[in-house]
Amino acid sequence: MYRDPVLDLARPSLARLRIAGAALLALILVVGLPLSAAGATDFTLGLSRRIPTHLFAAPTQVTHAGDGTNRLFVVERRGTIRVVQDGALRSGYFLDIRSKVEDGGERGLLGLAFHPKFETNRRFFVFYTRNGGDLVVSRFTANAARTKASADTARPLLLIEHSAKSNHNGGSLAFGPDGYLYVGVGDGGGSGDPENDAQSRTRNFLGKILRVNVNGTGSGRFDRYSIPTSNPFYGSKPGLGEIWAYGLRNPWRISFDRGTGRLYIADVGQGRREEINREPAGFAGGRNYGWSVLEGSLCYDPSPCSLAGDTLPAAQYTHADGNCSITGGFVYRGAAYPALVGHYVFADFCSGRIWTLPQGGGTADLVLRRDTAQRITSFGESEKGELYAVTIDGKLYRVTAS
Repeated sequence: MYRDPVLDLARPSLARLRIAGAALLALILVVGLPLSAAGATDFTLGLSRRIPTHLFAAPTQVTHAGDGTNRLFVVERRGTIRVVQDGALRSGYFLDIRSKVEDGGERGLLGLAFHPKFETNRRFFVFYTRNGGDLVVSRFTANAARTKASADTARPLLLIEHSAKSNHNGGSLAFGPDGYLYVGVGDGGGSGDPENDAQSRTRNFLGKILRVNVNGTGSGRFDRYSIPTSNPFYGSKPGLGEIWAYGLRNPWRISFDRGTGRLYIADVGQGRREEINREPAGFAGGRNYGWSVLEGSLCYDPSPCSLAGDTLPAAQYTHADGNCSITGGFVYRGAAYPALVGHYVFADFCSGRIWTLPQGGGTADLVLRRDTAQRITSFGESEKGELYAVTIDGKLYRVTAS
């Protein structure tokens, strides 16, 4: 098995452990973790390089199809999806929609989610920025062998108008335990959400988490989904029916804990705080996560501000020492690393640091597990619950724990 000589910590040296300890102490001083948290470092995370001879094209996600094939699907920003199986890259593309996608910076093919019944209905969903910058969530159908899909099978679900600004697109897709599709959308870009879109429940979908039923029809904007009647703003309560949560700046990765059903939302901050929001299984939705009144637990605009009606983050960290943009991850539920089970794994894109957050834990429970030089764009799960990560420079890693 290939092991990156720098990143693989399956057999950490004493020098490496000393470096990791020093980095953790620095984090304690920066984030305000109690010294008792240092005793929680009973394992160390590593990154083991997969397919060392290949670089993907600015990958934005890695995920699985849940169809029993144990394949990994790597989403490339330019508008393509590649398949990795049995440690090898398959030839050709699972999907190629480069003609539809505007690629560059925060724009591109950003999200992928397979229908829970993909094995039989062959349907999957992608989130991308189309030419001109608007956001599209579209359904595709794979061929009978489920080895590829034609761009001609596209059936749009959502078209979200985006500002002329190219950033804060969001791009997360995830099916919840309830079978509904959750969609993470950014606030439209610019500094401080100048149009106050994230706080508006009636104007548009920007700065929101949406929840739709892709198995129903009749009330969707494109007549290819329906709005669950249990959505918090369904019916007479003011707000667009698709909205599940609002007050978000740029949710860069949402995920469900396959063990508990909890929803994790990682939201990229403005200039001071990065935050993790967490919702219990069976929650009724409707939370306001505060942006742009709040950035994390801090007042942003106005300052001072009222916290009435806002939900503070489950955990947050500062922009000290090069941190600047959270990459949300997953709660580990695999079998290979028992010590990691139940921990939410996430990273910072700019600093390369990787942390864990235990179940029910908050800011005081964050533990720095690895300080890397990698710009991690996304984490992903295999069918068996093992964790993987991709970097903007094209590398695919498996997340390991010593």
